[in-house]
Amino acid sequence: MTSGPKHSGGVAADGAGAQPVVPASTNLPEITVKAAILGVLLAMVLAGANAYVGLFAGMTVSASIPAAVISMAILRLFRNSNILENNIVQTAASAGESLAAGAIFTLPALVMMGHWDGFPFGWTTAIVGVGGLVGVLFTIPLRRALIVEEDLTFPEGVATAEVLKTGQAREGASDVRYLAMAGVVGAIFKIGQQGLGLWPGAMELATRVGGSIAYFGTNLSPMLVSVGYIVGLNIAILIFLGGALNWLVAIPIVAALNPWPMADGAPISALDHAGNIWSAQTRYIGVGAMVVGGLWALINLRGSILSGIRSGLAATRRATGGPPVKIVRTDHDTPMKWVLIALVVAIVPVFALYQAAVGSVGVSLPMSVLMLIAGFLFAAVASYMAGLVGSSNNPISGMTIATVLSSSLLLLALMGSGAANGPAAAILIGGVVCCAAAIGGDNMQDLKAGRIVGSTPWKQQVMQGVGTVSSAMVMAPILMVLFKAYGFGEPTPEHPDALAAPQATLMASVARGVFRGDLPWPMIWVGVLGGIGIIILDKIQEARKASFRLPILAVAVGVYLPFELSVPIFLGGIIAVIANRARRGLAADDAESVGRRGLLFASGLITGEAMIGILMAFIIVAAGSATPLAIADSPLGFWPGLVLLGLVAVWLTRVAANSSRSGGRS
Repeated sequence: MTSGPKHSGGVAADGAGAQPVVPASTNLPEITVKAAILGVLLAMVLAGANAYVGLFAGMTVSASIPAAVISMAILRLFRNSNILENNIVQTAASAGESLAAGAIFTLPALVMMGHWDGFPFGWTTAIVGVGGLVGVLFTIPLRRALIVEEDLTFPEGVATAEVLKTGQAREGASDVRYLAMAGVVGAIFKIGQQGLGLWPGAMELATRVGGSIAYFGTNLSPMLVSVGYIVGLNIAILIFLGGALNWLVAIPIVAALNPWPMADGAPISALDHAGNIWSAQTRYIGVGAMVVGGLWALINLRGSILSGIRSGLAATRRATGGPPVKIVRTDHDTPMKWVLIALVVAIVPVFALYQAAVGSVGVSLPMSVLMLIAGFLFAAVASYMAGLVGSSNNPISGMTIATVLSSSLLLLALMGSGAANGPAAAILIGGVVCCAAAIGGDNMQDLKAGRIVGSTPWKQQVMQGVGTVSSAMVMAPILMVLFKAYGFGEPTPEHPDALAAPQATLMASVARGVFRGDLPWPMIWVGVLGGIGIIILDKIQEARKASFRLPILAVAVGVYLPFELSVPIFLGGIIAVIANRARRGLAADDAESVGRRGLLFASGLITGEAMIGILMAFIIVAAGSATPLAIADSPLGFWPGLVLLGLVAVWLTRVAANSSRSGGRS
């Protein structure tokens, strides 16, 4: 699941037939040298930031709006710049964020399984680069069907377009100060917690109650509060609910039904026992729910996806058959023949990757075919879901787990249970598919924004490819540094602040479990049945036309996340509601402006903390110590972090509710 800003500042979706900001008859510079360079740089930076966020929290955040604001602020320094250049920049930059999601959801699994001892540059770049480019190519024939003919909402694309439009006025670009100010706050907070070691990263409490466990915990991270603010209360509640069902219900039940474990002749702590139960058993409830969510997305959207594909192919035939047809600038996609040629070329490195992994043409060929089919289907699903509910609710992780599970079962049939490379081969398929799906949903949001402002589609598609390739080039070194500095998965004495990498951990467990035959199927079936129940409840809510919905993937994310991460996300959702209600008394334009500033402030907190996390990773690797800058032998306790987090939450609330009371109006 990817997560991004679901804009709530009163922006209405622009219909496909609305007049774009820049008419088709007007030609403005789009892919300029300065826009291309800025787009590539932002793609790399945002790829790194979101890689850290995703490995830490299991969720990534959309980069389109922050990239658009940064672009407006920087390009305004040049004498000639325009809205289409700014849109090109955010198009390339947001590709980095999306590709990071595809990479961190899958590739760390290869390290956890021992297949890799790091992140080899060639393999990593090839997997994420090819997967991302396949995603770009698959969405080109879907643009007309989903954006022009279906006229889906694409909320984040509409929000980005609104930011770009308001950015033409002086006050639009000046909002970058909220991003910068919050970035400094997020950076200082991270330095105090991890750099100087003044307080721990989380507060966790657990006690034994009879033969069971009572647990509560919360992470002390402004970044997670901001994630909750961005995704909104609906999703934040569901993530919290999933975590509560696991940690406050399932884990105590499992603990009560089994003997309390011993270590060195003494009972282990309640906190360790809860973590062990989650790691070995109850998180697989999330696996079952995610598989159901991924398959449900395919089933539920099959008619719309097939209709969209037919519409796209029909448009291509109209453009290429018979007498030449003049295509207006704002409707000019990359020619389909070049798309098909590129897909054929892309299958060659994919086949080579799989051949190198399994050493058998009889296995690598069906794997390549499976990748193409799954990649197209899930890129289409991701694109359609982005159009309906935005990237915030896109079931990327569910679709990938479904791919890994089905790939593992297929490879088990082809290779047998003794195949040493079987689990790794399944992860390779999942990695390519996950990158394709992540890029697909993001691309459609960008193309929707481009249609509103009047961009040229083929130029955006080119820059989506450029952003994908440039961010792919930095994924291997970023992942390697994060791995060496923090480690992934369960904390160890060597890596006490290990990044949870929840999706990758599950991918590894599912792939290995299929070949070993030791998957905890009872827990998976509990997740399957629970997921079906949640889908039924969501359909009831849909029939009632209720505003509160229950997307299954949000609950599943909460189930497999450590509960400490769900609590600040829930707090962020509450802040979003408080701010939205406070803005109701403002004029529409003022509410829009204040809402955007709240969004930028939250994005700044995320970016600042994430970038310091990456910087600390370099320092840790260079120093060879997990705490090279610590000024105390032990943290002062969680109270300083808890108090400071409360102050940051209040500040975010004030900025998002009415900036005239929190820093003035620009």
